[in-house]
Amino acid sequence: MSELNKIVLKIISNGKGILAADESNGTMTKRLEAVNVKSTPENRLSFREILFSSDGMKDCIGGVILYDETINQISSTEKSIPDLISSSGAVPGIKVDTGAKNLANSPEEKITEGLDGLRDRLKKYYDLGARFTKWRGVYSISEKYPSKLAINSNAHALARYSALVQESGMVPIVEPEVLMDGDHSAEVCFKKTSEVIKKCFEELILHKVDLSGIILKPNMILAGNLSKNKVSNEEVSLNTIKCLKESVPNEVPGIAFLSGGQSEIEATENLNLINKNNDTNFIMTYSYGRALQQSALKVWSKNIEDKVTTQNTFNHRAKMCTLAARGKWTSKLESK
Repeated sequence: MSELNKIVLKIISNGKGILAADESNGTMTKRLEAVNVKSTPENRLSFREILFSSDGMKDCIGGVILYDETINQISSTEKSIPDLISSSGAVPGIKVDTGAKNLANSPEEKITEGLDGLRDRLKKYYDLGARFTKWRGVYSISEKYPSKLAINSNAHALARYSALVQESGMVPIVEPEVLMDGDHSAEVCFKKTSEVIKKCFEELILHKVDLSGIILKPNMILAGNLSKNKVSNEEVSLNTIKCLKESVPNEVPGIAFLSGGQSEIEATENLNLINKNNDTNFIMTYSYGRALQQSALKVWSKNIEDKVTTQNTFNHRAKMCTLAARGKWTSKLESK
């Protein structure tokens, strides 16, 4: 096994998943203000530190994706945030893209930026303790989109990013997210997601990326959030597995799904069924942000000094997600 493959397996083996705590300060401000908490560096750190020091980290979380502000912060116990995460047995990671901007000549679509100066930033993050990274390409679905231009441009950027990350001794998370915004059917989502993922792997192979040392972070195959033709959770799982079997090379060790706007329960139930029906060699787990944090955030906002209740809420959600990553979740367990 390569060193990169060992890192991958440490992050996603045994039902462990990834806590996506890499919200930019702008996004985190929206989340905090929505629950009437002022967004200050201290409050952002306080909430995240409560999660990072919870028991659920040891049992359920194999990796944590951080934002630039957070990876440079010091915890209340005087440990650096990467050291705090490492002490639970999880691997610290870092979001390295600089955001999605309008794509030139297709301004209704996005291209993710951040390749300029990336090699130097990766060295800095490695020295701070990061051992994996994240870069998100984002694609809209409509009659016209995603265009070939958006599919090709984002795949190229994801591949260049991945090559630089592996050169620096870290594992790249490759995240091509086909958004669930719109009235499209699950069939259209399947077709577009397949096209996007296949192009990403074409570029990754072209750029000589070691596929055994990456984690793919895709969307599940869902009908659009405005679609009148919803599909069952069972269909979501079967369509998602079919899409990945047909689009992802066998060398890839694992797939960590994004929640992509699903509720906590939806994201858990769909992951559970994916694992029950999984007839591939891929490890199928989670890399959730809101679907791991939302309940804990609501509890914390009622009393930001109440660490115990907030941690208990997070621990429960993390446990449910890890049971789903093992195909052992049931709705009855939610109320226990």
